[in-house]
Amino acid sequence: MANDVKSFKQYAKEAKQRMKSGFWREYREKLEKETALAEQAGVAPSRFIEYYMKKTERALRFDCSKEDAFYEKVKKILDEEGEVTDVIGRLTDKAEFDALSYEQKQRYTLELSEHYRHALERYAAEKEFETFRKT
Repeated sequence: MANDVKSFKQYAKEAKQRMKSGFWREYREKLEKETALAEQAGVAPSRFIEYYMKKTERALRFDCSKEDAFYEKVKKILDEEGEVTDVIGRLTDKAEFDALSYEQKQRYTLELSEHYRHALERYAAEKEFETFRKT
């Protein structure tokens, strides 16, 4: 096994540590508090809970730095210019793309558009659910 791949035993050890440290108790308290705030702001509690669970799941994954870096690029584009028609072209790594064969370019573009779609969904959810805390 490679060094960056965790074993089942390592995952279990991390989960046990979270339980001992009170992570899940704090998670539950924070979830209840923020759900109440969301409900006061007119957000459906079930939708907010789903968003909060996804956000926590993303935070618990330790190998999501590449995904977060991509999301930050997408977020910057959306914050500065909104949704633009040439976003896939802006997100494409030109040097990597030029080195690919035709089939690989097609696959790269499809994968990039899928990553963009996920980032766009995350952006929309963050905008919807993070704004009520600022007001």
